Amino acid sequence: MKNPLILIGGGGHCKACIDVIEQEDHYAIAGILDKAELVGTRIFDYPIIGTDEEIVQLAKNHHFLITVGQIKSPAPRLAIYEKLKTAGGKIATIISPRAYLSAHARIGEGSIVMHGATVNAGASIGNNCIINSHALVEHDAIIHDHCHIATGAIINGGVEVGAQTFIGSRVMTREYLSIGAQSFVAGGLNVYQNLPELSWVKPT
Repeated sequence: MKNPLILIGGGGHCKACIDVIEQEDHYAIAGILDKAELVGTRIFDYPIIGTDEEIVQLAKNHHFLITVGQIKSPAPRLAIYEKLKTAGGKIATIISPRAYLSAHARIGEGSIVMHGATVNAGASIGNNCIINSHALVEHDAIIHDHCHIATGAIINGGVEVGAQTFIGSRVMTREYLSIGAQSFVAGGLNVYQNLPELSWVKPT
């Protein structure tokens, strides 16, 4: 029997997560939590059953996955994660059957590895991370908690990405550099040097 799973956040990222969850086939989606005005509507075949105020009530009998997206700020996902931990909620980790996760890699709770992504040997993914479609996290790379590695990004070997960082689509990093916590790297850029905390890197 599959464990019942509650999704938190009903936007576009939620739809992509649903597809991964259905294909992984380890959980049965029991409903979605979102804004109060959306309760009673559906996303695909799944009802929006409440808001995150229901987390405590649901925590005893359900697992959870945070399906709020993360681009400009990690704050919404981080706040929900902390609420789940306070409530004692069980947080799912989801790996697409169309992704590759090395047996020698580590992935934390609440993270999702989406279709076509690769997490190679010796890599470490923290808690509550998104490794999005076709992203590459190479050998010995470290992705700390609450990061989003967006579609098609390439995190080369030995790179360390600090907590709460967004790495945009098709970003490429040189090997063995560090990107400080709470940074933002816009899509399509190449990163060839270390970035300090709170870096905000956009095209010039």
